[in-house]
Amino acid sequence: MSAIGVLRIAISLAVVFLLVKPLGAYMARVYEGRRTLLDPVLRPLERLLYRLCRIDPNEDMTWQTYTIAMLVFTIAGELLLYGFQRLQPILPLNPQGMSAVSPDLSLNTAMSFTTNTNWQNYGGETTLSYFTQMAGLTVKNFVSAAVGLAIMVALIRGLARRSAQAIGNFWVDTVRSCLYVLLPLSVVLALALASQGVVATLSPYKTAALLQPTSYEQSITDAGGKPVLDAKGQPKTKTVKVTDQVIAVGPAASQIAIKELGTNGGGFFNVNSAHPFENPTPFSNFLEMVAILLLPAAVCYTFGKMIGDTRQGWAILAAMTIVFVLLLIPAYIGEAGGNPLLAKLGVDNVATATNPGGNMEGKELRFGVPNSVLWATATTAASNGSVNSMHDSFMPLVGMIPMWLIQLGEVIFGGVGSGLYGMIVFAIVAVFIAGLMVGRTPEYLGKKIGAFEIKMASIAILIPPLLVLCGTALGVMVDAGKAGVSNPGEHGFSEILYAFSSASNNNGSAFAGLNANTPFYNTALGIVMLFARYWLAIPVLALAGAFAAAKRVPPSAGTLPTHTPLFVAVLIGTVITVGALTFVPALALGPVVEHYLLYAAAP
Repeated sequence: MSAIGVLRIAISLAVVFLLVKPLGAYMARVYEGRRTLLDPVLRPLERLLYRLCRIDPNEDMTWQTYTIAMLVFTIAGELLLYGFQRLQPILPLNPQGMSAVSPDLSLNTAMSFTTNTNWQNYGGETTLSYFTQMAGLTVKNFVSAAVGLAIMVALIRGLARRSAQAIGNFWVDTVRSCLYVLLPLSVVLALALASQGVVATLSPYKTAALLQPTSYEQSITDAGGKPVLDAKGQPKTKTVKVTDQVIAVGPAASQIAIKELGTNGGGFFNVNSAHPFENPTPFSNFLEMVAILLLPAAVCYTFGKMIGDTRQGWAILAAMTIVFVLLLIPAYIGEAGGNPLLAKLGVDNVATATNPGGNMEGKELRFGVPNSVLWATATTAASNGSVNSMHDSFMPLVGMIPMWLIQLGEVIFGGVGSGLYGMIVFAIVAVFIAGLMVGRTPEYLGKKIGAFEIKMASIAILIPPLLVLCGTALGVMVDAGKAGVSNPGEHGFSEILYAFSSASNNNGSAFAGLNANTPFYNTALGIVMLFARYWLAIPVLALAGAFAAAKRVPPSAGTLPTHTPLFVAVLIGTVITVGALTFVPALALGPVVEHYLLYAAAP
C-alpha cells in the first residue's frame, strides 16, 4: 500500500458521501411530486408522455396492479431487445454490416439488460450495430435502472403510509426516475467523459496504418470450415501480413454514462472500462468511479427523507459503508503485495516512482493497483459489474472479495434502488431476530413484522443463494458446463461459481477465463438472471402492500431503535452471517484452495 493510493481511494469516497445529502433530498422531492429546479423544462415533457401513453398519473395502484405493470413493461422491453439483435442486418445505423446475433446469445443479452445485470457474452464492437447499442442497450440501461428505483420507492411508500391500499403508480415512478434523475445526471456525465476522450460518433470504424507491419500463420480451411491437412497429416497454414488496423469507434459516451449511473455495467467495447475509448484518463476513471456509488448511496438519504426520519437512512448507509471499507482494505493490501511466484523469480513488487508495484497482471498502468482494486470492490458492491481491470487475474483471496460482495446479495450499496430495498429486507430480518431474542413482536418503523412479512423477506434473501449454488453445481457436473473452463482445477471452479454468483445477483462482472458464449451458459445464466430479478421484486412489492395496509404502532420501551450503532451492528451481522454460512464451503473449494496452493509453490 502507498500513501498516494490511499489518498486516491479516500478522495473518491469523500466525493460520493458529500453528494449523498443534496442528491438524496432532490430525489425525495421528485418522488413526492414536489417542485424541483428542473420542473420548467421537464414537467411539460412528462405530461406529454402521459398523454401519449394514456397514463393517468393520479391513479394509485395496489401492489398487485403495480407488479403486473412492472412485469408487462419489462417483458415487452425484453422481446423488443431480442428482436433488435435478430433483425440487426436490416435495421439502420449498421455501418460495419454486423450480422444477426445468434438466438441463444440474443436471448441471454435481452434477459441480461432487462434485469439490470448486463452480463455480456459478446464483444460489443464485433457483434452489435450502433442502432442495437443505442436503441436497445442504452435504452434498457435507463429503464432497467428506473424500474429498480420504482420498486424501491413503492417499498418506501408502503413503510411511510398507514391503513392504505395503494403504493403509488408504476408508470409515474418509472417516468420520473428516467426524466428527473437518470437523464440529467447522464447528460452531465456524458459531456464530461467526452471531454476526456471517450468516443461519441456515428461514423464507421477507422483504419490506421501500422508503424511496424507484422505477420502471422493462419490455418487453411475447406468449404466446411475444417482444417486442410498436408501429406503428413498436419494442418496447412499460410502467412498473412498485417499492414493496418481497424479501430472501433461509436456512440460510446452516452452509454458509458448511464452504465455507471444506473449500475448497469455493460461496456460498449469488449474490455469495458479498461478500454482507452471508454475510460481514457485518470480523471475519467475518477468520474466513472464516483458515478458507480453515487445513486446507491444517495437513495439511503432519500429513504430517510420520505419516511420522515433521516437517521434511518444514515444508519443503513453506515452499515453499507462499514462492510465496504472492511473488505476494501484487505483487497488493496493483498493486491499491493504482489504475486509470490514472481517475487521468487526476482521480480520487484515494491511500488516506486518508476514501478507501480503489486500484482499488475490484468491491470492498466494508467490506473495502477489502488484504482483497480477500488473499482473492483465498488462495482461488485454496487451491482454494477463494469471493470477497469480483469478480476480473473487478481490474487486468489483478493478475487474472492468481489465474489463474496456479490454473494452477500448486492446490498452493500447494491444496484440503483435494488440495493436499498434489499438492505431493508435484511433490516426486517434483523428486527425479527432481535424481537425473538427479547420475546416481543418485532416491528420496523412502526410496522409489525408478522408471518407474511417474514415469509416474503425470507424468499427475497434465500432465492439468490439457491440459484448460485444450484447453478454452480450444474455447471461443474455437465460436460457443456465444464467445456467452457479454460483453467481446470480450483480456479476453473471459481470461474463457474463467479459466473452464477454474478448472474444470480444481477451484477454482470465475470472471471473472464470462462467461455460462457455457448448455448448452455447463455440459457442457464439467462434463466438465473430472470429468476433473481423478479423473485426478489415481487416479494418486495408484496411487502410494500402489506406495510401500506398496516397500522402504525407507536414506539414503546421495548421497541428496538433502528437508527443506533447497535442496530447497525445487528444489521451487519445479519448480512454477513447469511453470506458466510451459505458460501464459505463453496469459496473454500475455489479461491481459498488456490491461495494455499499458490503460496505452497512459492516458499
